[in-house]
Amino acid sequence: METELELLNAIRNGERGAQQRLYGRYAGMAMAIGQRYAPDRDTAQDVVHDSFVKILTSVGKFRYQGEGSLRAWVISIVVHCAIDSIKDHDRLMLTDHLPERPDEKEEPDVGRVPPDVLTKLISKLPPGYRMVLNLYVFEQLSHKEIGQLLDITPQTSASQYSRAKQTLARLINNYLKNNKL
Repeated sequence: METELELLNAIRNGERGAQQRLYGRYAGMAMAIGQRYAPDRDTAQDVVHDSFVKILTSVGKFRYQGEGSLRAWVISIVVHCAIDSIKDHDRLMLTDHLPERPDEKEEPDVGRVPPDVLTKLISKLPPGYRMVLNLYVFEQLSHKEIGQLLDITPQTSASQYSRAKQTLARLINNYLKNNKL
């Protein structure tokens, strides 16, 4: 398998097919990320398209820092394109108010939910909840970092995350109840 450095060098040398190989290598991952952030598949596809336009037009400026750095850079661009898409198209409802703690019985058995179903349930969250949940859980950003990225306070990020968890727990429990898994 071609290393990231070999792929980058092929792209920079204008080798035919190198950009297609980059797309083929990371498009599935980009779509999975896009679907976590976007409310529907069409929007996720738009995020992937916008991401690869940005990736392919700026790959010459990318500074390789070892195996895995290209993948991390691609992920970063996809996440930022997803955030920009949400900011441009969805109204974000963000608040500092902390909700009540959920009952212990509301904690779902997430392991019983197929990954594709979990992605669909996450897509049902309001945009602000969905964005903070993804940034905190999947991108592993702190509430301070999320606050800086979204121009909100860390407390607002924590509140959105808490509300997202509660809402997602209800959605998962309803799914498990209705599907008797």
